[in-house]
Amino acid sequence: MMPVLLHPSYFGPISQWTAIAKAEKVIFENEDNYQKQTYRNRMYIYDANGRLTLNIPIKHSSALGLSTKGHQKYKEVQIENDFSWQLQHWRAFKASYQTSPFFEFYEDELYPLYSKEYKYLMDFNYDCMEFAADCLQLEWEFYKTEEFILEPLDSRDLRNLVNAKSNQGFENTKYNQVFEEKSGFLPNLSILDLIFNEGNAALDYLLKQEL
Repeated sequence: MMPVLLHPSYFGPISQWTAIAKAEKVIFENEDNYQKQTYRNRMYIYDANGRLTLNIPIKHSSALGLSTKGHQKYKEVQIENDFSWQLQHWRAFKASYQTSPFFEFYEDELYPLYSKEYKYLMDFNYDCMEFAADCLQLEWEFYKTEEFILEPLDSRDLRNLVNAKSNQGFENTKYNQVFEEKSGFLPNLSILDLIFNEGNAALDYLLKQEL
């Protein structure tokens, strides 16, 4: 089985974790240019009004004294910590998942990610994905690219799954969601939605999905 090539994301959607759960080897793209409107700084959760977007604010190139004409490396993107985004996101989790079956089980381990200030977005995202892997009790070992290759030949290129505007044809099967009776089932949300609702059963669920 070929290794899968993915982007480190803000926890990452269920589609990414389906790929990770099924992979024998995971490689993260560490040398690409930053792109907007992706799961690099965005996640979707389920709140009382339906799908809610949570964005991490980033410092723009001009604010860092960089040319606006050139592309900024993803690993060099800095978080804009002048905004209280961590508090906002934490309150959104509490409001959305306080009544879910497993939120309280993971709450104490999740909170440190929202009480520590991170400078670089990629560093934060790697820690978020490590947290999710621990929750899934997933035994994994990941690698990072050392150069950008547009069309890699030695891995299954699933970097397109980072695109937050499209599910790339992925449609996961239903599981219980807190507000499902009100707004119906919402597919391909953040992996946190699956973890908070399914707990220890989340990994088995991922292994049954088709990608």
